[in-house]
Amino acid sequence: MDHAGSCPFLEWFDQLPGKAQDKCFLRVERLRDMGHELRRPEADHLRQGIYELRASLQGIHYRILYFFHGAVAAVVSHGIVKEAAVPPTEIERAMRRKKQFEANPSKHTYEET
Repeated sequence: MDHAGSCPFLEWFDQLPGKAQDKCFLRVERLRDMGHELRRPEADHLRQGIYELRASLQGIHYRILYFFHGAVAAVVSHGIVKEAAVPPTEIERAMRRKKQFEANPSKHTYEET
């Protein structure tokens, strides 16, 4: 969750077409199941502890940025649609969210109501 109490990933995810949601959801499930062991082509390290989940559909490249918290938790920062490389501004956004999360995990954890 961000400072405003919204969940950027879910807001992005809810706007995706159904088939794209399905592919992205499968990647998140694989991350849940494999954690640090998940590798290309499904995931990749970008820089400074920020990773991406990679899904493509009909030439559109969906990326879900995330980081690890401890040995067992992966925290999803947000999602983007990319054309070439993931823009540095998006990696920096994920790095800011990582710092915010680490400073106060409970404040930045989404819980379904």
